[in-house]
Order: sequence, then C-alpha cells, then structure tokens
Amino acid sequence: MSAFLESALGAWLVGFLFTQAIEVPLYLRITHGRWATSVLASTLTHPIVWFVFPALCPLSWGYWGMVAAAEVFAVVGETVWLRVNGVACALKWAFVVNAASAVGGLLLRATFDVP
Repeated sequence: MSAFLESALGAWLVGFLFTQAIEVPLYLRITHGRWATSVLASTLTHPIVWFVFPALCPLSWGYWGMVAAAEVFAVVGETVWLRVNGVACALKWAFVVNAASAVGGLLLRATFDVP
C-alpha cells in the first residue's frame, strides 16, 4: 500500500470517494437530480464520521460501538439536510443510503483492506 493511502488523509479520501460513489447516485434518484443536495449530504457528515467519532468515542465502546454511533450521526445529519431541502421521507432515505454505503465500505475493507 502506498504511503499516501496509509496516511489519515489518503485513507479518508479513499473512503470519501467510495462513499460518494455509492451515495450520490442514490441521492440523485431520490432528489430527482438535484446535484448540490445529493453531493452535499455525505460531504457534510463524512469528515465528522471519519475524524471526530474515532477521537471522541470511548475505547470501551470498541470499534463496532464507534461505527454504530457514527452511522446514527450520519443518518440523523443527512435526514436534517434532506428535510431542509424538501425531500419526502428523509429519514427512510438517509437510512437506506447510509446502510448501502456502510455495507459497501465494510465489504471493501474486509476484501481489500482499504481504507
């Protein structure tokens, strides 16, 4: 693995681009092609999930506890974003889209150890 991918920024960039590749097409469908709403949904939450949650979650929560807390944050944050932007059933869609990217990310990590 390259030094860049091993860096925190490189790993985040891979994770962010992977998240966007999964979430943006789904959000585009849900928002009827509104690019700004679709791209900004996970752009607003992903850096916090990636950098803040690992630093703030108690070690006693373990990896899966931290992942669960971060995913709840992402769903709630993206629900608020979608509601502000007039998307119907915002909680349902934020949950579905984040579940898709979380499962995809966990499979990517398990299969290729990236990021």
